[in-house]
Amino acid sequence: MEAHRLSSTKPVQALKPTKKISLEEDTGKASDALPLPLYLTNALFFTLFFSVVYFLLSRWREKIRTSTPLHVVTFSEIIAILSFFASFIYLLGFFGIDFVQSLVFQPSPDVWIAEEEDDEVLLAKEDARKVPCGQALDCSLPPLPPAAPIVTVQKVFDEKPVTVLTEEDEEIIKSVVAGTTPSYSLELKLGDCKRAAAIRREALQRLTGKSLSGLPLDGFDYESILGQCCEMPVGYVQIPVGIAGPLLVNGREYSVPMATTEGCLVASTNRGCKAIHLSGGATSVLLKDGMTRAPCVRFGNAKRAADLKLYLEDPDNFETLSVVFNRSSRFGRLQGIKCAIAGKNLYIRFTCSTGDAMGMNMVSKGVQNVLDFLQTDFPDMDVIGISGNYCSDKKPAAVNWIEGRGKSVVCEATIKGDVVRKVLKTSVESLVELNMLKNLTGSAMAGALGGFNAHASNIVAAIYIATGQDPAQNVESSHCITMMEAVNDGKDLHVSVTMPSIEVGTVGGGTQLASQSACLNLLGVKGASKETPGANSRTLATIVASAVLAGELSLMSAISAGQLVRSHMKYNRSSKDVSKAT
Repeated sequence: MEAHRLSSTKPVQALKPTKKISLEEDTGKASDALPLPLYLTNALFFTLFFSVVYFLLSRWREKIRTSTPLHVVTFSEIIAILSFFASFIYLLGFFGIDFVQSLVFQPSPDVWIAEEEDDEVLLAKEDARKVPCGQALDCSLPPLPPAAPIVTVQKVFDEKPVTVLTEEDEEIIKSVVAGTTPSYSLELKLGDCKRAAAIRREALQRLTGKSLSGLPLDGFDYESILGQCCEMPVGYVQIPVGIAGPLLVNGREYSVPMATTEGCLVASTNRGCKAIHLSGGATSVLLKDGMTRAPCVRFGNAKRAADLKLYLEDPDNFETLSVVFNRSSRFGRLQGIKCAIAGKNLYIRFTCSTGDAMGMNMVSKGVQNVLDFLQTDFPDMDVIGISGNYCSDKKPAAVNWIEGRGKSVVCEATIKGDVVRKVLKTSVESLVELNMLKNLTGSAMAGALGGFNAHASNIVAAIYIATGQDPAQNVESSHCITMMEAVNDGKDLHVSVTMPSIEVGTVGGGTQLASQSACLNLLGVKGASKETPGANSRTLATIVASAVLAGELSLMSAISAGQLVRSHMKYNRSSKDVSKAT
């Protein structure tokens, strides 16, 4: 392996003096100027504030009772009013004078952020990404000499220097390593998410002694994930995105983005798309659209739990509960309530429409509204948790397989016999027999729950990652039963997939990130539908099911024709001899 050559791209010059306050320096505090200890001062103003409030309220109540104008005040009332304002201003900084200090002694921006034009030199980290995997990379960190000047690191490869660390950053890194500055607070303190990630990354490398040189840092918008997608970032993982298609569904063509590191997956799905397209396309139908949340509540006895169950399932009460639930959102609309009782515990499964959002937060807010409302008539109800696993989220569950969750979709296609033979390289009879013995009988023998398919989760996971869905919901979203039968006197193949719980959205979460948003835009379902709320997310669900149909068709054909192992050896294995790499 070639060694990297380090050389300064510019003459090293001394940095211009900048005002700097070390994080470990014992700077003066506002509390040092107080005549009394801090806790006595706080107690004094706390007592003064509530005393004058009580005095003024008593005086004004007496004036109202005696019809005395409120604007006529005595000397004692003037003193009380002044004391009220004085103590109120002080108590703005109660529970810590540091708040007052931050207003009085506001540091200038150059304390934390060095001006870019004043920095004549840069620091770029070594990068071993262009070395093939498995070549015994040295992942140890080079020692940092104390008070070393900041220089630019020029690599042999034609790549621009990336990460910039200043002397100010060095102080912060040392503070994070020492534990005096929490890593999670860097974004708030610095006001620069990219810089916070770089500092956190360097501190992590020093703490662990492990290099993150293969994990990219630059080229990502860290502001876009703040407070909604990921906490304490140190970089991002690169996953290649392939395109399968065109996939012809309901008369429209789609190019399906799939983010995966599994060889053959995109190629196989693409072959299924071709077979479907040559046979006239697939038809996909949405059967149901409703996200669920099921809190668990407990009573003192089973009778009270049964009383609430009967109340919630009474059709006469549904309209009242809907009004309460629907206050949480202009898109969330309660569709139904299903209860299950276990002794004195009651599990309440709410189902609601959520527009173009996947809707977990939306339905949770509506459920909380209903629980608060029920406390009036059922004061002895103890809410154990907003989620009691009867929903059921991110877990294989029969309730999702039977009742559905999110979008319930069925997709079908009739593949011509000629296409089966020429494109899929097998026969209708072989596919029908294999599907019965593998996807149906074999899955039953394994005790599968919603797993009566060949590899639905492969396609679902790849599309979910590409389009910013929650990958963990692949668990229930991949519930699928694949059916195949010979039609038209055995000449053609009818194939279908039924998926009762596809959980997708086109707004919120990871869908707003640039890469994922681009993939949604490719499918024509980016953001919320302006014409019909929820139309984009429903379309995305039908695309997912149709892509699963293509993937099932191709994989089953490969197994039937004995091509599975050969294709994986060809496309899912590296051709490089890493033992001979230098």
